[in-house]
Amino acid sequence: MSSPKRDRGPEGAKRREILAAATERFGRDGYDDTKWADIAADVGVGATALYHYFESKQHCLFLILDSAIAEFHTRFERLAREHPDHLGALVAIVRDCFELDEHEIQRNRVLVAEQGLLATRSETPGEEEARQAVRERARELEFSWATFLARAMEQGAIPNADPRLLTRAILGLYNSIWHWYRPNGAVALHRAAEFYAARILALAGVPVETAQSRLLAA
Repeated sequence: MSSPKRDRGPEGAKRREILAAATERFGRDGYDDTKWADIAADVGVGATALYHYFESKQHCLFLILDSAIAEFHTRFERLAREHPDHLGALVAIVRDCFELDEHEIQRNRVLVAEQGLLATRSETPGEEEARQAVRERARELEFSWATFLARAMEQGAIPNADPRLLTRAILGLYNSIWHWYRPNGAVALHRAAEFYAARILALAGVPVETAQSRLLAA
């Protein structure tokens, strides 16, 4: 888990550079097929220098996963606060899920591909602390979504359902995109966004015509 002090100054800048390089490598080549030395070469340092910033490759990975969930949660909460109308907030949140640059897309790919590693206890204190931080971050995100959806149901914005199950269904559908989507692939991001945004809203119980008109107006 990174701290504000460690992320400031030259050391923090190099740490962010390493995390960005690792995200690109893990997203493009896969975590298992990426060597620690590959990341070191990408940022112009020796492999042993990476241990000044991270305990291991897995420690680095957990920090990437943590940042992906943290940023998603921050954006979610900001949009939920900005829209008193829960349906309007839901539409804005769903649209925002696709307002991503290539680095954020790669980070999402890493998250969905490697989140299974969070189930196994880590061997070193730093790794375990980072693993637990990601797991807690994921629980907080799910709780925020479920709370938001429950309030939307109370407001009559969407039909009644189990908000926890609906949260997992929505996040599961959204995360599935990053298993196959490639920035330079056959399907452009705007096409994927149009297709999936409508279906996420439909999953929440928003009528098709309402979803389409809201998405076009947003």
